[in-house]
Amino acid sequence: MRDILVGVSGASGMPLAVCLLRCLASMPAVRVHCVVSHGAQAVLRAECGSGPELLTTLASHSYDADNLGAGPSSGSWWRRGTSPAAMILVPCSMGSLGAIASGATRNLVHRSADVALKERLPLVLVTRESPLSAIHLRNMLALSEAGAVIMPFSPGFYLNPQTLDDMLLYMCGRILDQVGLPHALGRWPG
Repeated sequence: MRDILVGVSGASGMPLAVCLLRCLASMPAVRVHCVVSHGAQAVLRAECGSGPELLTTLASHSYDADNLGAGPSSGSWWRRGTSPAAMILVPCSMGSLGAIASGATRNLVHRSADVALKERLPLVLVTRESPLSAIHLRNMLALSEAGAVIMPFSPGFYLNPQTLDDMLLYMCGRILDQVGLPHALGRWPG
């Protein structure tokens, strides 16, 4: 059983977070954990017309974003199973990116990402912003150099997606590849 923590911050892209959590919840060898920031709750209402339960009901365990004493805030939590845990932050706001890059962890989403970095475990940041400022780019570089995967939400068109769900599933497959989880989602056949 592998623990995957999905952090959700306050950026546009909530349908991708829902799609990823559904994919992870369908994997029998994965135990899904979720923490939803306060900013994410507001964006979730705007984009999906729902509260955090849309996300947290897809997880085995959910944590309050203000609980800096929750399991994922400790390095030992990440290594309790036979395979170390991984974290995916989707969507990752530029505010969260900056907080993680500076080490100024204000909530459990930030602290969990900080712990993943210090433990040298997989951390995938699915960033959502355009255009990017020099500050955003410097923060991305700092986090990449620290070991995080910076993965902008950039859908591919070579699989000829017909629906938004097709595009979301394509992106979920790319995210799952980054944490080493096998899947049957589409890939470029070439």
